[in-house]
Amino acid sequence: MSRTVFCQLHQREAEGLDFVPWPGELGKRVYAGIGKPAWAQWLAYQTKLINENRLSPLDPKHRAFLEGQMEKFLFGGDAEIPAGFVAPPAE
Repeated sequence: MSRTVFCQLHQREAEGLDFVPWPGELGKRVYAGIGKPAWAQWLAYQTKLINENRLSPLDPKHRAFLEGQMEKFLFGGDAEIPAGFVAPPAE
């Protein structure tokens, strides 16, 4: 049986993550209060940040930036729009 959480991003019950996705306190907070759909949204957004800003997840400064953006995206709502990102045209 899957675990459910009250998702802080979507403000409703959702299926919880299967494991702590990030080290430290932020990872525990994500595990406790973010659902799978919200985490999938973050992963897509993180990919945009990495690609548009040419970040390396191995660089400690870049990881710190991504961690800050993750917290803002999932809990604060003021995440940065990737520089140079152009949304695809609506159909």
